[in-house]
Amino acid sequence: MAGPDIQVIASGAALGAEIVGLDLAGEIGEEAFDRVLRAWAEHLVLRFRGQDLDEAALLRFSRRFGALDPNPTRPVQVANHPTSNEINIISNIVVDGAPIGGLGNSELVWHQDMSYKPLPPKASILYGVETPETGGDTWFYNLYAAYETLPEALRERIEGRSCKHDATRNSAGQLRAGFEAEYANQDRPGAVHPLVIRHPDTGRAALHLGRRPNAWIVGLPDDESDGLLDELWAHVENGGHHWAQQWREGDVVIWDNRCTLHRRGTLDPAQRRLMYRTQVSGGAAPVAA
Repeated sequence: MAGPDIQVIASGAALGAEIVGLDLAGEIGEEAFDRVLRAWAEHLVLRFRGQDLDEAALLRFSRRFGALDPNPTRPVQVANHPTSNEINIISNIVVDGAPIGGLGNSELVWHQDMSYKPLPPKASILYGVETPETGGDTWFYNLYAAYETLPEALRERIEGRSCKHDATRNSAGQLRAGFEAEYANQDRPGAVHPLVIRHPDTGRAALHLGRRPNAWIVGLPDDESDGLLDELWAHVENGGHHWAQQWREGDVVIWDNRCTLHRRGTLDPAQRRLMYRTQVSGGAAPVAA
């Protein structure tokens, strides 16, 4: 059984930490896991290197954080890959002309996972099975820091306001099946969440931006909403509250979807990338700070 003598090594000034000395395939004791939870609350993103997980081990570790959501897509099933509908395959690999996973090679913009749903997931876990030599880094952004460093005037302008999060397109900008290409903001499918939320575990206030395309601040004219959202996203883009995960095979990364953004950098289609992903259910709707 894993003991509590693990190390927590900060990966960046803004967020992120590496947990050293923990084998996720083994049994993790309560004291050690409590250390993991405390590190996660402090650093928002955790990395565990050198892991060797089968399907059962990945699910067992993921479920320590809560109930798992079924994955939103299920590409072509390939022999020797996970069969559980709680593990999503993220890959650019093509077999017999068909992709074996989703989100192939495209660059992904800053986003929070599935914020278009009334109950967004609280966390995602990504396991690097095959990783490219270069490219495909995953960037994370601290939304506590984004809120705390807002200019006072901008903070006052968003106080008490909510945002509708577009459900029609994914983080690569692709139109989801069953939706129209264009909607009026009032009619656009998607959940409404406060622009500033209170984290249920830490009690800290964080910006809750989801993603920029097709977002709308409820009650504002379209041009006024666009202008305010552009200011908020410019604050994010110009801030330095981020850290990049450069993948190695055997890396496991968990991030808190409630207080971080993430995006993926460019990826050479000639370099294979295969990741297994689980998603931890949120359990409750975001609450205004």
